[in-house]
Amino acid sequence: MAAPLIKICGVMTPTILETVIACGADMVGFVHFAKSPRHLSFDAIAPLVAQAAGRIETVVLLVDPTDADIEAAGATGVDWLQLHGRETTDRIGEIAAVSGRRLIKALPVGDADDIAVVASYGAVADRLILDAKPPKDATRPGGLGAVFDWSLLEALDPGLPFMLSGGLNVDNVSQAVRTVHPFGLDVSSGVERSKGIKDPDLIATFIARARQAAQNED
Repeated sequence: MAAPLIKICGVMTPTILETVIACGADMVGFVHFAKSPRHLSFDAIAPLVAQAAGRIETVVLLVDPTDADIEAAGATGVDWLQLHGRETTDRIGEIAAVSGRRLIKALPVGDADDIAVVASYGAVADRLILDAKPPKDATRPGGLGAVFDWSLLEALDPGLPFMLSGGLNVDNVSQAVRTVHPFGLDVSSGVERSKGIKDPDLIATFIARARQAAQNED
C-alpha cells in the first residue's frame, strides 16, 4: 500500500518546524483559534510559512472563520486552509472563492449519521480529515486526543480519500495504517510531551512507524 501522507499539526516554533521537515512529514499545520493551546496569531504564522516555503506544504487551521480571517490567513502565504468548525458545504464554496487556497475540511465522526454527510463535503473540499467528535461540553473542536470507532469508516465509498485524525499516537499509528488504510494521517497532541509542546522524538517515531506499517502491507 502507498505510504500515507502525514501532517503534523499545531506546530508553534521554528525549531519544531525544522524537526517536522527533517523527519519527512508532508504537511505542517499552524493553528489560529484563540481557545487552542496551540494558537498563533497570523503575524506569528507568516514567518513560519516563509521558513517552510518550498520544503513542506503549509496549512492554517481556522474555526468558523470570517471573510476577514480568511483574507488574513491567505496573506501569510500558506498553501492550504483547514476548516475545523461548523462550515456548511455552501460556506466552503464561499471560502474557496475568497481565499483562492486549497481547502481541507475536518469532519467529526461519532456515529453513522456523521458518516452520511462525508461524501457531500468531499464534493466541495479539496481534502477531508475525519476526526473524533468532541464531547458536547467541549470548548474546542477536534478529537481532543480521543480515538473514534474506526469500523464506522467501512460505510464510506472506498474510492473517497481521507486523512485520519483523532487520538493518533506512536502506539496506535501502525494499527491505524493497517486497519483503516487512510490516504493520510493528521496528528497533533499525539506527538507532544505536554499540552502544546511537541516532542522531536515522538514526531520522528510517529512518521517512521506510519511509513513502516505501510511498507509491511506491500
